[in-house]
Amino acid sequence: MTGKGTGSDTATGTGIRLHAPAPGWALTADVVVVGSGVAGLTAALRCEAAGLRTIVVTKARLDDGSTRWAQGGVAAALGEGDTPEQHLDDTLVAGAGLCDEEAVRILVTEGPDAVRRLIATGAHFDESSEGSLELTREGGHHRRRIAHAGGDATGAEISRALVEAVRARGLRTVENALVLDLLTDAEGRTAGVTLHVMGEGQHDGVGAVHAPAVVLATGGMGQVYSATTNPSVSTGDGVALALRAGAEISDLEFVQFHPTVLFLGPDAEGQQPLVSEAVRGEGAHLVDADGVRFMVGQHELAELAPRDIVAKGITRRMLEQDAEHMFLDARHFGAAMWEHRFPTILAACRANGIDPVTEPVPVAPAAHYASGGVRTDARGRTTVPGLYACGEVACTGVHGANRLASNSLLEGLVYAERIAADIAASHAEDGLHARVPQPVPHPETPAHPLLAPETRFAIQRIMTGGAGVLRSAGSLQAAAEQLQRLHTDARDSLDENGKTSEPGVDTWEATNLLCVARVLVAAALLREETRGCHWREDRADRDDEQWRRHIVVRLNPDRTLAVRTTDTADFPPTSRQPHAAPQSRPQEQ
Repeated sequence: MTGKGTGSDTATGTGIRLHAPAPGWALTADVVVVGSGVAGLTAALRCEAAGLRTIVVTKARLDDGSTRWAQGGVAAALGEGDTPEQHLDDTLVAGAGLCDEEAVRILVTEGPDAVRRLIATGAHFDESSEGSLELTREGGHHRRRIAHAGGDATGAEISRALVEAVRARGLRTVENALVLDLLTDAEGRTAGVTLHVMGEGQHDGVGAVHAPAVVLATGGMGQVYSATTNPSVSTGDGVALALRAGAEISDLEFVQFHPTVLFLGPDAEGQQPLVSEAVRGEGAHLVDADGVRFMVGQHELAELAPRDIVAKGITRRMLEQDAEHMFLDARHFGAAMWEHRFPTILAACRANGIDPVTEPVPVAPAAHYASGGVRTDARGRTTVPGLYACGEVACTGVHGANRLASNSLLEGLVYAERIAADIAASHAEDGLHARVPQPVPHPETPAHPLLAPETRFAIQRIMTGGAGVLRSAGSLQAAAEQLQRLHTDARDSLDENGKTSEPGVDTWEATNLLCVARVLVAAALLREETRGCHWREDRADRDDEQWRRHIVVRLNPDRTLAVRTTDTADFPPTSRQPHAAPQSRPQEQ
């Protein structure tokens, strides 16, 4: 159903919203899913199968998210002799004491059947000559439990299968659409989203989708750094939207840097080619310029240690030798294995003048995955009624302080299915289509000032220098002050009429990046220890007594950040929103 917007659609919660034109059109649904990766499309397909009117909104094309870039595969206890309990143990170890054990247990026990349902949907995984799944091993896993497709093109195959299923079932989709803010009703419940559609199509410009349930599956925020494996669309839009809506964000300081990203030079920016952990799983070695395997002796699994340990090992060796990169040596694979098992990586290397068949591959860590995000419970519910989150944008408690390799696609599958089941149950209880959402009018508070497009690059440089693989109180404090100046400059540029940078995709993205960057730095400053992928050189030890707990951040209506810690390593229920005094100074946002 379409209709002309009245200008009354906006976000509440904090009362903060992005500066944008009033919606000029509207659609109505039972659920709107924002994002088209494995999590978003799985949630949408399950909601549609339950009879819910479902709309998928995605920032680019349906298959342009992070999922299709995933090389390694999906981790699940599918092999002979493997068990969910063993998968749980490996996940808990990688998570460095901060995993929610119940969330992990859900993942590993429901995971195998979720993978089988994905296969039934149409995804084709690599098989052995006997017809069984061909499983490989990656860092942190003590067994071969990684199912893969096309050698090293697992994400592309999963994306293909899910997109085909969405199109075959006729789900309504809105592509090339940047989500802006959450809509809520007079009771503070979710009532849909505002969004901006780019380019030509059935809808152009700012519009709205009215729905009593919104599923955020917007992916990551890797573009907050100069070099990342994430696509250009990964600008933290979902986390920023959730913050403005009043939701809680947890564990955002735990950004995983993938150890082996193809090194393209010290000035390389944007999305960088990934060299999958599966290459090491098949026997490749990390070496320095002298050919020394420096990970041997640092961990029992050497090159196959959890990612945080390998990234730290590479970074240490680079610092010791004043080197810009290390090397991944897989020349012993031979041409046939490279061409069969890792054709995508082989092509990427050769496109950049490197032949891994005959020479070691230069690699260095780059921003890869956000283990934290919008805090949810075991059914994907956030602290805002009717708002759900799954995939990389969410913090379910599965990953703790460091994601175990190839658990991300599985988490997207499992928790998307749980979200769909919860939404379907809620609709059945209330009566299908019973609640027609009525968004509340615009609040009186002014819109969030927008940043100039070029600010994006300043944010990336600040974050790479101050909050990268290696951090300290000094580097983080400097980053916080520089980010504050960017915000202050934007605020002070407002004139008496509230004029700001022109609304548009580039200014909205830059504004969202600053929002998530400030939260990440605030949490990293507060956590005075080294744990998982949060590496403080000035606080080198893990401190379970003080810091085996989570950092939770909310955005206050006055644009300050409320930063607090939980009492234990357990997540509090999302239905209760504690308002303990912030444990660090509120920061203007």
